[in-house]
Amino acid sequence: MAISEKQVEQVAYLARLKITEQEKQLFAQQLTAILEYVEKLNELNTEQVEPLHHILPIYNVFRDDVVQPSVAREEILANAPLVEEGQFKVPRII
Repeated sequence: MAISEKQVEQVAYLARLKITEQEKQLFAQQLTAILEYVEKLNELNTEQVEPLHHILPIYNVFRDDVVQPSVAREEILANAPLVEEGQFKVPRII
């Protein structure tokens, strides 16, 4: 299947691209070559190949939620510039 310069011009118009006459010729040749390669892939026998939803197996990557001891509050607040009643104190925004 050959791509014409008119089709390249239409695609460029839809994509809002300005292309020169030389680019139209080049893109028509390149797109034709791509489509010819895809046609070659259609020659492969894929009757025994099961369709895939994803190329890699999908699995849950989350770990189990396990309760663990935390750092002491005093240690966490030790480097805070302002602390009030055991909490970070930040400037009022509104």
